[in-house]
Amino acid sequence: MVLKVAVIGAGPSGLTSIKACLDEGLVPTCFESSDDMGGLWKFKEVSEPNRASIYRSLTINISKEMMCYSDFPIPADYPNYMHHSKILKYFRMYAEHFKLLKHIRYQTSVKSVKQTSDYSRTGKWQVVTENRDGQEETHVFDAVICCSGHYTYPNLPLKDFPGIETFEGKYFHSWDYKGPEDMHGKRVVVIGIGNSGGDIAVESSRVAEQVYMSTRRGAWVIRQVSDNGLPVDMKYNTRFVHILFQLFPMNFFNWFGEKKLNAMYDHTMYALKPAHRLFSQIPVINDDLPLKILSGSVIIKPNVSEIRGSTVVFDDGSVVEKVDTIVFATGYGYGFPYLPENAMYKSGHRLGLYKHVFPPNLEHPTLAVVGFIHALGAIMPQAEMQARWATRVIKGHKKLPSNKAMIKAVQNDTKDMEEHYIVSKLTPLQVDFVSYMDEIAGEVGVRPSLLWLLFTDYPLFKKVLWGPVTAYQYRLMGPGKWEGARRAIFTQFDRMYQPLKTRQLKEEKPSLAGRLIKFSLTVMVGGASIYYIHVRSPDTFPALLSKIRPQTV
Repeated sequence: MVLKVAVIGAGPSGLTSIKACLDEGLVPTCFESSDDMGGLWKFKEVSEPNRASIYRSLTINISKEMMCYSDFPIPADYPNYMHHSKILKYFRMYAEHFKLLKHIRYQTSVKSVKQTSDYSRTGKWQVVTENRDGQEETHVFDAVICCSGHYTYPNLPLKDFPGIETFEGKYFHSWDYKGPEDMHGKRVVVIGIGNSGGDIAVESSRVAEQVYMSTRRGAWVIRQVSDNGLPVDMKYNTRFVHILFQLFPMNFFNWFGEKKLNAMYDHTMYALKPAHRLFSQIPVINDDLPLKILSGSVIIKPNVSEIRGSTVVFDDGSVVEKVDTIVFATGYGYGFPYLPENAMYKSGHRLGLYKHVFPPNLEHPTLAVVGFIHALGAIMPQAEMQARWATRVIKGHKKLPSNKAMIKAVQNDTKDMEEHYIVSKLTPLQVDFVSYMDEIAGEVGVRPSLLWLLFTDYPLFKKVLWGPVTAYQYRLMGPGKWEGARRAIFTQFDRMYQPLKTRQLKEEKPSLAGRLIKFSLTVMVGGASIYYIHVRSPDTFPALLSKIRPQTV
């Protein structure tokens, strides 16, 4: 029997969900409210209601090898950190290569999704859509995958800023920001120190008279350009580093990471230092902000306590006068207004989903949410992994636990997140990128086995252990295996270097002495670590080995 699946949204999560459906022999129909695919990455000069919005200069802060889909590498000549126009081109190439576009119905919004009258028997859903002419149409699908994202509804907490109604200048949410053209010679206050707030403060400071950045909590700021000029995620987001995180206390990594960041720019001196530790919340990624602070173009201030006409008063009693513009970079709310209430299981601040994909309280596993995830890593590979799992469940290749077991797992996830991360209404969930990818890959049957690779393909084992955790690793084995995955892993640094080879130079080869010293230090540190762990916790290594055994599908 052919199963029909509705996919809501044609952004990065929607595109990979369409492909996952096709890979499993399902028939997808994607409903996209705008006139093009790409979701967040489709730039528009005027922000459209109920849609994500980006600014003209936006460049992604995840490197290309870490953000691409697992079976379609980004072209080697593309820059490592891509402008939004390049990202949209990549998505179009992906969609054309896998013939996804014919499954998308543009300018068609989803008004409601509800269970059919025979849902208890069939698990089917009734989907009501509206086209650009206002005509409604009712469809019946065997399953629904929601990919509408979570940067759609701007959070503008005006009630938290007494006197905003007296403000004599212009204020708006970062969702409406397109560029600094209207800020020439102005005095600007940016409220919020997330990635958008940092970008807007830096960009507007190039033309404004003065920019003030107000933050309630502070933030850790990391650079995109890491040691030796490598992208920071390719340098540190490795499986070896991930294993170390499982073996040593988190306080050690917080201390080490904070020390390394403060060696570049002292967060206390720059008035950036937050109350939380480094790995308790996703840091701000911005190479330019520290320089702008050092040059005085951006001045860091505490939370705004009051607004009086064109004067802004801060919690410490300091005052900034003659303010022309206030930008609220205060995050986003989230919602799925088209879903029925009984599908919205709440847990803590978040929508409670089993492994962040399936509502745990439904009778049938025919409704999935893809892309509603938050980690220090790109959404594309995470959404792809979720879609691969969701479609295998819908197809019947994988089974979910009982409702009771799933609800218990959701509650445990919520408790774990509240213990390890700073969560709130605006940042309701956070996961560890590698742990989550491995967890869902385990459900699909595609988690790479280090032990298996060690004995069957040692060169690949070294790349998987020491190299960046790119999505290609999840195409080496199991369902959806891609024959090009091994080569993609071996050539990932070639694609990273390619756009930088704009001037021919003679490369110096590392000396034998240098390699011997590096090897000796690695052996010493590794041996000391193993001894320390074995003495403190003898059961650690047997437990670890049991986790990395080859999977059976």
